[in-house]
Amino acid sequence: MTYPETPLHHTLPLVLICDNLRDPGNLGTILRSAAGAGCSKVLLTKGCVDAWEPKVLRAGMGAHFQVPIVNNVEWETVPNHLPPDTRVYVADNCGHYAQVQMSDKTGDRDWACDRRFLKFHKYEEDLDTKTRKDWLPKLEVQSYDLDWTGAPAAVVIGGETHGVSLESLQLAESTGGKRLLIPVVPGVDSLNSAMAASILLFEGKRQLRIKVEDLSRDRSYH
Repeated sequence: MTYPETPLHHTLPLVLICDNLRDPGNLGTILRSAAGAGCSKVLLTKGCVDAWEPKVLRAGMGAHFQVPIVNNVEWETVPNHLPPDTRVYVADNCGHYAQVQMSDKTGDRDWACDRRFLKFHKYEEDLDTKTRKDWLPKLEVQSYDLDWTGAPAAVVIGGETHGVSLESLQLAESTGGKRLLIPVVPGVDSLNSAMAASILLFEGKRQLRIKVEDLSRDRSYH
């Protein structure tokens, strides 16, 4: 497909990775936000709802023709679709546990947060707590409004039911990325995936705009 020149002119070094998103309305809304924020492309991993399904098209409101979309991507090939030196960030606050982790009030780190990944380990029933922690990706949690756009960035958004995958955390760890936390008030577990994606993408856009403005200001002084 070819895309209009105007959106391409405003493209940012920001990639969105949709991880097992199955709700067509959410995916269409996310694609609309990705186009509006100026993402360079959107990757849909295997297991996501078809981007060209009628309900996704309806919710996307034309976004499909504004931002490149790559369907049915295996996790092993995701790095092939990313610019060099891209850092992968995961939208995965795990509710209260991530907020506790940020305040350093627990020694369990992300264990309580990541118990859901035990099903991926062949010998989960034979592992003690320490061993279980050791094979999990170790990702620092960072507030979404702190700088994370110093290098080309990719943001992973998971589905409503299962959240992000173990593969996404492993990719984030291997690229030097982090978990991005959107703080919510006590009693609220998490945000809708489409809302979380929109907040993160436009925060990335804000950070990149400030960097461009600072660079222009520095050049004007010389």
